[in-house]
Amino acid sequence: MPAPVWILLGALLLGLGLLVLLVTRVRSLGRRFGTFECALRLAGRTTWASGIAGYGTDRLDWYRVLSLSPRPAHSWKRSALVVVARSSRLRAGRRTAITEATVQCRGEEFTLAMTDQAYAGLSSWLEAAPPGSRPGVVG
Repeated sequence: MPAPVWILLGALLLGLGLLVLLVTRVRSLGRRFGTFECALRLAGRTTWASGIAGYGTDRLDWYRVLSLSPRPAHSWKRSALVVVARSSRLRAGRRTAITEATVQCRGEEFTLAMTDQAYAGLSSWLEAAPPGSRPGVVG
């Protein structure tokens, strides 16, 4: 076979391998105990990033969906997280089952979007912090 065919075949195999790695990573993240789908919008931005958040003992980790990194893209200490506001998304004037929570952590503000059930879990997890930690749900 000519060299361009080998190059094309190699590129296709590489792409397929990366796709398999991505799907495997997302499935393994989604199967972990204490994880939920959660979009992130950083302060001053208008775009959302899709992700999966997971509870640790003392932190909330957020993994970007479109990434091959085994490490979280963001990690926030539980004792420093404060939900300052929350609202329900509206579509065509109707409430959806998605909650947007504005969160602060050590001066950084960002918004997390998740299902109502996931928000209930997040607020419970914050309120159940060990003694000595301040409550993490204000709004």
